[in-house]
Amino acid sequence: MDEDIRQRAWQLWQDEGCPEGRAMQHWLQAEAELQAAHACEVRPAGRNAMKYPPQTWSIVDEQSDESFPASDPPGNY
Repeated sequence: MDEDIRQRAWQLWQDEGCPEGRAMQHWLQAEAELQAAHACEVRPAGRNAMKYPPQTWSIVDEQSDESFPASDPPGNY
């Protein structure tokens, strides 16, 4: 992700006319933009799609995961 931030910060720097002394501001702005973009990403449902799947996984867990980010619990809760 650092490479993506670096590229975006460089683009921001260029867009502003290559000013001196604003590297940190460009870096922080680029980092915030990329974090906001990734915050909207939703992984596929299911235990196999998890980075750290739980040891146990029931049908209620499966249905809850499939319904996320809906606010209602599964019907057999």
